[in-house]
Amino acid sequence: MITVFGSINMDLIATTARLPKPGETVAGTSFSTAAGGKGANQALAARRAGASVRMAGAVGSDSFADGALALLKQAGADLSLTKTVGEPTGTAHILVGGDGENVIVVVASANGAVSEDDAQSAVEKMAAGDTLMLQLEIPPASVEKALTAAKSSGITSIINIAPLTADAARLGRMADIVVANETEFELLAGREGLSAAEREEAMQKLSRETGQTVIVTLGAEGVVAVRNGDIHRAKGLKIEPVDTVGAGDTFCGYLAASLDAGIDFAAALRRAAVAGSLACLNPGAQPAIPQAVEVDAKI
Repeated sequence: MITVFGSINMDLIATTARLPKPGETVAGTSFSTAAGGKGANQALAARRAGASVRMAGAVGSDSFADGALALLKQAGADLSLTKTVGEPTGTAHILVGGDGENVIVVVASANGAVSEDDAQSAVEKMAAGDTLMLQLEIPPASVEKALTAAKSSGITSIINIAPLTADAARLGRMADIVVANETEFELLAGREGLSAAEREEAMQKLSRETGQTVIVTLGAEGVVAVRNGDIHRAKGLKIEPVDTVGAGDTFCGYLAASLDAGIDFAAALRRAAVAGSLACLNPGAQPAIPQAVEVDAKI
């Protein structure tokens, strides 16, 4: 069983031929809305990967709330720990360029009301051997409380240190498994401008110091990980991306689900990398997350 403790948003997505430079206005080509939030995205990915999933977080009582939860409900996720608060539902304002790259502004709103008590309640509902997945779009004190409670309860914790906040380096060292992209990992390691060899050396050092499994996603180059002293690498698929916005969350959800199902780590890493690639072939975050049958057919 996987419990995702994190954010729930409504994504507001505009596409344009190219992303604007600072101070520049460009013409958009389309606009859409889609359920999002890093927590909800990862929860849906884990559910579509085949895991039993509980989503713990918060939405508002506004018109965005139902839409933000619609795909999770449709997928059969347990929403008993998703509360309704007085703040608006969180939003992500996303610009997607013609090359598939994106820029995002996230407004936390209801996600900021996810409390330390919510963290304790979420972990108390879990059993030893379960998996807790976290990100950094809810208050850092709540993330820390969940990590601390999980460690004392025999629960495996996975943290994706995104978005890159001031607390990312500290919280990233508290989980059993940490997932970062190249930029996020450099913050975690306290070193900038790392070459590939230097990055792997830093990953091994961090893993020795913390006992963690350290995973760094490399975009089109796949993923590299250090686990129990061993280096693992996995490639995704060669694709022409349409929209990369959901790739990282899809990777995390599939990784968690695969490990929770007892799949060998190397195979779980490859499955997650393939899923992340497939998520780039359609627009949006949650709508683009592939089903397990699609992923497993490509491995």
